[in-house]
Parts: sequence; structure tokens; C-alpha cells
Amino acid sequence: MDNNPANTVPASARTGLGLNLQRTITDPSGQEQLALPPGRQTPNLQLSKYERGWRRIVRNFSPSWFSVTMGTGIVSTLFIVIPWHATWLWYFGVIFFILNVILFVSALAISILRYSLYPEIWTVMIEDPTNSLFLGTMPMGFATIVEMWVFVCVPAWGEWAAYVAWAMWIVDAVVAVTVTVSLGVLLMSASHQRSLDSILATQLLPIAATVVAAGTGAEVSAILPNPQHALGTIIAAYVMWGLATPMAMSVLVMYYQRLALHKMPPREVIVSAFLPLGPLGFGGYTILYLGREADRVFPLTGTIDPMAGKIAYVLGLFVGLIMWGWGLMWLALALAAIHKSRPFPFNMGWWGFTFPTGVYACSTVLIGEVLPSLFFRVLGTILAVCVIILWIVVAAGTARGAWRGELFNAQCLKNLKPEKQVPFEDIDIEKDTAYGTACDEREINGSRTSQVLR
Repeated sequence: MDNNPANTVPASARTGLGLNLQRTITDPSGQEQLALPPGRQTPNLQLSKYERGWRRIVRNFSPSWFSVTMGTGIVSTLFIVIPWHATWLWYFGVIFFILNVILFVSALAISILRYSLYPEIWTVMIEDPTNSLFLGTMPMGFATIVEMWVFVCVPAWGEWAAYVAWAMWIVDAVVAVTVTVSLGVLLMSASHQRSLDSILATQLLPIAATVVAAGTGAEVSAILPNPQHALGTIIAAYVMWGLATPMAMSVLVMYYQRLALHKMPPREVIVSAFLPLGPLGFGGYTILYLGREADRVFPLTGTIDPMAGKIAYVLGLFVGLIMWGWGLMWLALALAAIHKSRPFPFNMGWWGFTFPTGVYACSTVLIGEVLPSLFFRVLGTILAVCVIILWIVVAAGTARGAWRGELFNAQCLKNLKPEKQVPFEDIDIEKDTAYGTACDEREINGSRTSQVLR
């Protein structure tokens, strides 16, 4: 029997067919959906072509899949920035970099195919208050590729690679700012109202995209040969940091109020408690990195005042430390939430373990490098090792869930207009109802037999 859930029966196709052999799965937003166990597919159920094979994967390929590239990308970066450098760490970083490029290109190609073949899905996805937030994962995933290009390719290939990195960063920055601003406008102009208890940390995703782009800009400025180009990149990165970081702090205040009044989120989305580490960790990393680059570039370009770079450097260090401390509080809250809510089901939201904790580890390592402090370097290394272990666990769960089809369930498809819904005229209702009834009778008879034997 074929266990590949690209042929799994969607819940909507089984409604009224008498099939009781189902279980509940969850999507990244915590919403539940029925799925037939992969070992018990009905041989007689004829699915529409849109609900089997590659079409089902494409239609249900939500933006949350880019979180895989975020998690994989931050692991590749951690292998490079771990303070105790070793050749084998560098090679592991390169391997994960190549893997991340493959994952990102694949996800981008499937997404383009999705919205090209089914343009109506774009509209319902944008209007969905949960799925649309995951658009922020796309520029963040691409930013990790730009980072590794800076760390690996530029030292190996020279000046032309530096300008390629600059061009890639400009594209990433434009997309990130567009996502941050446009989704903010859509959130305010949405026709439906949301209560405070529905606010989750996923609101940070489109905002964090610009924070991450700003930090990547700081790294790109460090490898640009022309000081004027580096200066422009630094100024742009400061502006993006100012555009997104205060907004992220505002959302954190809202989210904390939600936790205080309505307690923990549902266990299906409890991993989102780690998301505040993203803008706080990378926000601190960005402002510190920008200060260091300002100290280097401002004297070369005669910007503002000879002391301006030093001031930016010192302010960056203290602001970075403050944001790191704030992140430590959210890390403690997240660990407490995870401990209280265990066990919780696996879904794509588990990738929220990797990237936020990974960027917090990067911030810790950078603080240890700048101070310098052995404590921060050791702590950053410990956090990096934890992230790598988490990546292995989450990647294994994702591979298993993808093969079984449990992770290809885009909830926004429920909002399609009736004429846009997948047609099920190919389904033989009488045959499938008879099959479902027979299955039920076999289960009942088996239960009675076991009772007699006992």
C-alpha cells in the first residue's frame, strides 16, 4: 500500500463518507484538521487531481515553509561564528549553507508555481490573519543566505563577490521593508476585528524581517571595498533598525498584556513563545555591529564628527546589552511556557525553536567578542550547540511529517469562494460510504471479539 501522503484524503473529501479512521493534526497557527492515518488509506476513494500528487503539495505549500530555511540558515551561521574556530566547523557551515540554498530555491520555486497556477490562493492567503504573517519568513530565510555569502564566499572570491552580496542585500532589504509595512497596513485595515486573547508572538514575524535585514546590512558594510558604499549601507541599516525595532517592542508589550490577562497560548502554538528572542536578539546584534562599523567607516568618510563613530560604538554596546537582558527575560518565560504545556503536537511552528534562539546566540557571541568576555563567549557557544541539536530534532520531524503529508495543510484554502474550491465530482460517494461502513463494522466486531476473549 502506498504510504505517501501526497495521496492522503483531505478532511473535506471525507465529510459524510462514513470514514471514521481519522486523526487530528495541527497547522502552525494551531488550527486543527482531520487526516487519515497513512497506513490506512482507502483503496477505493477516488480523489480529485487537485488533492493528490504534486498538485496537493503545491496548493498547500504555505509561506510557513520558509521557516525551514531560516532555521537551517542560522545553523550554518552559528558554525561560522562560534568563538572557538575549527576547520571542521567551517566545513559544516558550508554544508548547511549549500543545503539552505537548495531549500530556499525549492521553496521559492514551489511558491511561484502555487500562485501562478492558483492565483486565487494569493488573495485568501493575504487576507488570512495568520498565514499572511509568515510572509516575513521569506526575506529572513534569504538574509541567512546573504550572511553566509559574506562569511564564506567573499573571503574566497574577492571584490566581485562583495558587490554580489551588496546587490542581494538590497533585494532582501526592499522585500523585508515591503512586507513589514504592507502587512502592518493590512492588519489595521482588515474588516474583521481581533480580540486581545487572539494575539500571538507570530505578529512579530513581518516586523522581524526588517530587523534581520538591517543586521545583514551591517555585515555587508564590513566587506564593501568603497567606504562611501559602506557608509550608505550603514545609514540604511540604521533606518531599518529604527523602523522595525520600536514596532517589535510595541508588539511585545501587547503580547505580554495578552499573557497577563489570558495566560499561555494554546499548546499547539506554544513554541511561538520563543519568537520574541528574534527581534531582541538580532536587534541587539544589529545595533552593536552597526556601531562597530560606524567606528571604522565614519572617520574614513568624514561623517558628522571624528567622535561620531566612537559614540555610535559605545551606544551600540550598551543598547545591545539592554536588549540582550530583555531577551533573557523572554527566554525564561518561553522555557517556563514550554515546561508547563508539554507535551505539545509537532507542526511547522516548531521551527520557532531554531531561528530566534540562534540569533540570540549570535548576539551573545558578538557581545563576548566586543567586551571581550569569556562568559558571553562560552554562553553563546552553549546556546549554539542547543540550536544545532534542536535543528536535528525539528528537521527529522519535518521530514517525517512532509512524507506522511501531515504538514501540507494550508488552512487559508478554507476561505476560497465556493466556485474556487477543489471539485470532488470524481469521488464515488456510494462506494466510499460502503467502504467506510464496512470499516466501522469491522472495528465494532473486532472490539466485541476482544471483549469475549477477555
